[in-house]
Amino acid sequence: MKNKYIDLIEQTFEFPQDEFKVEDSELHFHNIPVMELIEQYGTPLKVTYLPKITSQIQRAKRMFNVAMAKVDYDGDYHYCYCTKSSHFSFVLEEALKNDIHIETSSAFDLNLIDSLYENQVVDKDLYIICNGYKKENYIENIANFVNNGWSNTIPILDNMVELDHLESHISGDFTIGIRIAAEEEPKFEFYTSRLGIRYSDIIPFYDEKIKGNSRIKLKMLHFFINTGIRDNAYYWNELSKCVSVYCDLKSVYPELDSLNIGGGFPIKNSLSFDYDYEYMAEEVIAQIKSICQQRGVKEPDIFTEFGSFTVGESGATIYQVMGQKQQNDRERWYMVDSSFMTTLPDTWGIKQRFILLPVNKWDKDYQRVFLGGLTCDSQDYYNAEAHANAIFLPRINGGDEPLYIGFFHTGAYQESIAGFGGIQHCLMPAPKHIIIDMDENGEYITKLFSKEQTYKSMIKILGF
Repeated sequence: MKNKYIDLIEQTFEFPQDEFKVEDSELHFHNIPVMELIEQYGTPLKVTYLPKITSQIQRAKRMFNVAMAKVDYDGDYHYCYCTKSSHFSFVLEEALKNDIHIETSSAFDLNLIDSLYENQVVDKDLYIICNGYKKENYIENIANFVNNGWSNTIPILDNMVELDHLESHISGDFTIGIRIAAEEEPKFEFYTSRLGIRYSDIIPFYDEKIKGNSRIKLKMLHFFINTGIRDNAYYWNELSKCVSVYCDLKSVYPELDSLNIGGGFPIKNSLSFDYDYEYMAEEVIAQIKSICQQRGVKEPDIFTEFGSFTVGESGATIYQVMGQKQQNDRERWYMVDSSFMTTLPDTWGIKQRFILLPVNKWDKDYQRVFLGGLTCDSQDYYNAEAHANAIFLPRINGGDEPLYIGFFHTGAYQESIAGFGGIQHCLMPAPKHIIIDMDENGEYITKLFSKEQTYKSMIKILGF
């Protein structure tokens, strides 16, 4: 009878997979033995595997360029990284090795870019797509960039008043984009996006504020779908409406030449994940070209903004199971040595699911369990996977080697939402964070980015 954990995985999924394999009952992530990381650094542990960032960027570039070639698309493709997914220096520096551009969300993003410029990581040819509802300091930072020669800085108007503020702060000519207030998915609690300018206002706004203004160049129409690029009627309908507005604007303002299809590709959140990236890239490009041809309009340059897709699959979070508690006939709890609410806040806030796998004990039999975090909050738990409303992990006994578990593809948003280096629920310390890269011989090398947070740093923040 096949009742080992590895049997369960091999019977349920195609396994091994590109980034996961098992040797001697222990998990390898991108060919790196995870137990070696645990032995060196301990748990809880955050991991960032840098080569995955580059491979994701190059993959998307390749897919969109192939898609354009297949339909003889007369336009260029530009990959932008959404900094809000992860602002860490090592993420931005790795991403920018790949001839990409940046999408920002707030004033301080531009300070980060200034630091990258001082360190000669970027130059002033960089496209900087400035999104978000803009406070005064954000407007001032954008203006400072434009006034200092960053000619590819493109503020995306989130409302019609922002243009007046930009004009008053920028000394010369400047380039803008307009964000469309796309309708949200029908099941969303609000029907329209709070961001952007509604479809019906865009042409009148152009006529009143932009037409005939020699200082302003309208370069880009920005389209963002919160659920990302997905093969459903909702996405295709919103894309079609957006391209139609682009064609309307292009017919009266020929200098318009770019369409930003923000809202990126999904990432793998289960071993059963199935998404045809190549088909979606080809279909997006083909539909844009088709609508433009029907309207007699030259197809636009395409900008994409990929945040989670860029950095999400580079991350992992490792815990030790400290013990188990049998709470009733149905509930067997594995207690981990940290908190899900503080280290993986999306699991609590939006019920996000990540790939969950044991690091060791793949040769042991398995049982259904619930995972509990260390805080005294009843919401600090993890009880289901993306492919099933349950969790199965190897059985543990009191005298055995500890069980270690890993959540994988956790590289986007978790540190920024949790408040890296700050005060966290029940004063849970932020775990160690390591960076993994590859040397010229293909051997992995690790670097400690941050130690586990200390009580001294916390009490200082709290004013003690």
